[in-house]
Amino acid sequence: MKKVLNVLLACLVSLSLVGGHTALAGETLVIKGSTTLLPVAQVAAEAYMKLHPGINISLSGGGSGNGIKALIDGSTDIATASRSIKPKEEKLAQEKGVYPVPHRVAIDAIVPVVHPKNPVTDLSTEQLSLIYQGKIKNWKEVGGEDLKIVVVSRDTSSGTYEVWEEKILHKAKVTPRAQLQASNGAIIQTISRNKYAIGYIGLGYLNKSVRALTVNGIEATVTTALSGAYPVARPLFMYTNGQPKGTTSGFINFVVSEDGQELVRKEGYVPLF
Repeated sequence: MKKVLNVLLACLVSLSLVGGHTALAGETLVIKGSTTLLPVAQVAAEAYMKLHPGINISLSGGGSGNGIKALIDGSTDIATASRSIKPKEEKLAQEKGVYPVPHRVAIDAIVPVVHPKNPVTDLSTEQLSLIYQGKIKNWKEVGGEDLKIVVVSRDTSSGTYEVWEEKILHKAKVTPRAQLQASNGAIIQTISRNKYAIGYIGLGYLNKSVRALTVNGIEATVTTALSGAYPVARPLFMYTNGQPKGTTSGFINFVVSEDGQELVRKEGYVPLF
């Protein structure tokens, strides 16, 4: 499974970018935002450009917040986001004559991960909350070894962080001792090198260098994410300024088509159907 580990990954296949709302044939469709959605967006972009040789797609990460900011300032055609737009973002957009429209393109589960040699296999949502608040500080408090827990979190521009904050922390603050990382890939690298660390990533990023924990005894899978049984699942979005047209519409329609959703599945995410 192909993974994208660099937040600044760009599929830059054109000599010029367009900052408008809808790309035309021979121009570039610009997509910015969520690092969680990068693998899906990348394979979808590659497949779409093969089907439409006259279309170029520029793709970059930076976080959901940065994607939505780019949509508001007109520097992207599509903003990818692993969370819903915030009321303050929507208000700012409308003040600038931008009307963000969400398009759900996949479902994801946020999975807590540890080093493969860590003996802990399951944590409750309450235990995760206390760990990330810094109130549980040692693995022995949750059935592990007598070792200090190294908390690794996404930064605040991340949609993944905001969903974790809502569903696990319930708006409590992450411990100031947490190591903040800018991407799913950076979380994986950090956890794989530290036996005492814990982090969280999107389901599609799981690999053998880290080990997923179950949450409340429930494994993160396509089935449990779709059913809602897994407690940290969320939809993934592509936002446009108003209803999409032209190439922008064509690309989003491709992502939510049967072929596009098969790509979602192959990348380890949960398809819409």
